[in-house]
Amino acid sequence: MASSALALTGLVAIATPAKAVTCTGTIAIMAPLTGGAAFIGKEQAGFAKVAIDAVNAKSGSTFDFKELDTQLDAAVASSLAPSVVSDKKIIGVVGPAGSQEVLAIGGLFGANDIALVSPSATRTNLTAGTYPSFFRPIGNDAVQAPTGARYMVQTLKAREVVVIEEKTAYGTGLANEMMAELKKLGVKATKLVVNEKNADYAAVVTRVPKTADFVYVTFQVAAKSESVAQELIKQKKKAVVFGSDGSDSPTFKTPGTFLTAFAPDVSNLPAAKAAFDAFKVKTGAAAATTFGPPTYVAAQVIAEAAVRVCEAGKTADRASVLAEIKKTNIKKSILGKAIRFTATGDVIGGTFPVFKTQKDGTRKTVG
Repeated sequence: MASSALALTGLVAIATPAKAVTCTGTIAIMAPLTGGAAFIGKEQAGFAKVAIDAVNAKSGSTFDFKELDTQLDAAVASSLAPSVVSDKKIIGVVGPAGSQEVLAIGGLFGANDIALVSPSATRTNLTAGTYPSFFRPIGNDAVQAPTGARYMVQTLKAREVVVIEEKTAYGTGLANEMMAELKKLGVKATKLVVNEKNADYAAVVTRVPKTADFVYVTFQVAAKSESVAQELIKQKKKAVVFGSDGSDSPTFKTPGTFLTAFAPDVSNLPAAKAAFDAFKVKTGAAAATTFGPPTYVAAQVIAEAAVRVCEAGKTADRASVLAEIKKTNIKKSILGKAIRFTATGDVIGGTFPVFKTQKDGTRKTVG
């Protein structure tokens, strides 16, 4: 008789399979667990753990989870990369979180058949073919920039936009794409360049013309977006901050501001309820941003690929898992859509919803 024992994943009871798959290995996450972007990393790690627990409970696999703190710094990611390569138990990596980190380690990991499935690295050329082991379950900046630009111009009737380019791989790539899109739309666009560290945002805002309608920011730390929003108010400029996905954090809370995010708000989506409940139990968090759910999917992609390898009677190693990830076909993910990848690792059908900050600091989907 088949076993009817129940394995618990967070608050979700899942029937243990009658014939469990013997499948082991370590799935690592490279994320900013400390530093200015620690909020992102902790949320990502929490959702990744929940996904791995769910796959283990469903399939009978025993995947371990390893956290690597990159601090959203390419140099730190590079220093950690050799230890990942040498640890043969690691069969795939969730992350890294930032585009600059992928640029720093993508070549090394690709040469060693280590899959990188990033839930938040959006720079467009990461999937240009240079990094054959890189995948992402989210859209890229070639989608994000037009989405933000068209919403500002066509919906909000902007005539003049200032783009703040933070000098990072993410910020530079996105700022250039936004400038190109605004010019296509016939809007007056000016670009201001700031350093990643020690930028004087008060001085930057003094350079924003009084005629500007929006200031588009390309920060990866939302507190910087909030600083610009508050400075605009303090200096009595009419411009409103419009953030990219890096602004999606409770620290960016000025009412009336906007942002685009690489994932929709799925907190009330039935397909995501079990994952959110388990995340809250595991971390004690009361809510989550859009950084968490794609991380669940990224970990799910790696774990389920490994299970498929084991079900075929093979050992789940780096090369076999990487090959199987390319065949991913999750018909209904917690993001509310199917997950399949193009030949270069982009998700098929990636989108960027637009959110507006409400008076209580929460966000409402507006486009």
